[in-house]
Amino acid sequence: MTIEIITYEKQYDQAFYTLNIEWLKTYFYVEPYDEEVLKHPKKFIIDNGGYIFFALLKSEVIGTVALMPFQNTGHYELTKMVVQPNYRGYRIGQQLMEYCITFAKVNGLKKLILYSNTKLENAIYIYRKYGFSEVDLEPNSPYKRSDIKMELKL
Repeated sequence: MTIEIITYEKQYDQAFYTLNIEWLKTYFYVEPYDEEVLKHPKKFIIDNGGYIFFALLKSEVIGTVALMPFQNTGHYELTKMVVQPNYRGYRIGQQLMEYCITFAKVNGLKKLILYSNTKLENAIYIYRKYGFSEVDLEPNSPYKRSDIKMELKL
């Protein structure tokens, strides 16, 4: 399966929202912070110096991921990574991960961080596979559902 990974285009805002909301409702719940970021990705991610990438298959968005500036630290949060349910298991998430890591290195980013939940065993396995390691989860984590924080020094 050949996919194309492209950078943010406003025309895909609805796909970004829909894919992420579906994933959140399937595995957890939608937090108010999620709703705001997902409804207004340009405002919360792009306009703050972040990036959103889309995986396209024949012009259909089948996956997405974002790199969002993290609390004025110079680091970026790898976030909102999701693949359409009927395309899971085809390594599209891994292709998005590889794209983000390469993009981060090429653009001189120093560290990627992510928040997850240990019940997502496959995701945690993939994060470790790509070199992410567990770090202390701060008490004021941006997501209530998170019970693990990981980072990748580039």
